[in-house]
Amino acid sequence: MIVAEGAGAIRAAKNATSTIPIMMSEVNDPIALGFVASLAQPGGNITGISNLSPELSGKRLELLKEVIPKISRVALLAYQGAAMRTSIEEAEMAARALHLQLHLLEIDRPGDLESVFDVAKKHRAEALMQIQAAVLSPHQQRIIDLAAKNKLSALYNNRIDAEAGGLMSYGFNAAERLQRVAIYVDKILKGAKPANLPVEQPTRFELAINLKTAKQIALAQRVGESG
Repeated sequence: MIVAEGAGAIRAAKNATSTIPIMMSEVNDPIALGFVASLAQPGGNITGISNLSPELSGKRLELLKEVIPKISRVALLAYQGAAMRTSIEEAEMAARALHLQLHLLEIDRPGDLESVFDVAKKHRAEALMQIQAAVLSPHQQRIIDLAAKNKLSALYNNRIDAEAGGLMSYGFNAAERLQRVAIYVDKILKGAKPANLPVEQPTRFELAINLKTAKQIALAQRVGESG
């Protein structure tokens, strides 16, 4: 079988075979991307874990607004491609409801990171929210460092990003996701058919706040020492 993480890897695996079982992970909207027919009945040789990122975009903006009540301009960092579109649209809708100006920063290669942060500075962005993309994972520390350099209060998907210096994160537990992937792999290797294994979605989420980073950007009093 094949375990694939991220829309690009999953699509490559899908294009390569229609018979070998494919276990997908770290994907935003597997139905819209054409990987499965439905979450309950995938219907082909692909199943796995969907990370619910589009639905969480609004919640993440709400958290930024709660932590920084006076915020008005937020930069949204996203990798170009159809896989990100639903998450972007959810964020744009939430921004309108929260009366926030959302400046979309789309990149098509990691080498563009410095230039998009220059654009964020030009738009006088006060905070950054990133839509997770597997292709950017190897460059995550660079993103965190650039956000800090540009004095952007940044919210990420994964706790590890807050631990690495980001202001805060809100998302599902990555270790728990990997455990669920292993359970599905075991089921398939024992004879279960991907077509009959529902695509799982996370049910537990965690909020992490880096107090050291909060103090550096003068937010410690608002965040609170118990965060």
